[in-house]
Amino acid sequence: MKKFLKEEPQIYFSNDNKKIIKVIKYFCKGCGICIHFCPKKVLDWDKDFKVFAKNPNDCIACYLCELMCPDFAIFVEKEK
Repeated sequence: MKKFLKEEPQIYFSNDNKKIIKVIKYFCKGCGICIHFCPKKVLDWDKDFKVFAKNPNDCIACYLCELMCPDFAIFVEKEK
């Protein structure tokens, strides 16, 4: 996957390390769909209008951000 990406994904961990949010900023076009659909307001825009996890501890791993992202720029992983 490293050959495919121009940069490493940004990785955000919850305090208990049970939830991981990965954002590939190169893919993100800043549409805000993931931010709008997040029920817990975990996501926000950074200074470049790309998504980042502002409150990763509030994530409930509903996967709406991942499902709604048209650019496959965000992924949620939950500890099994």
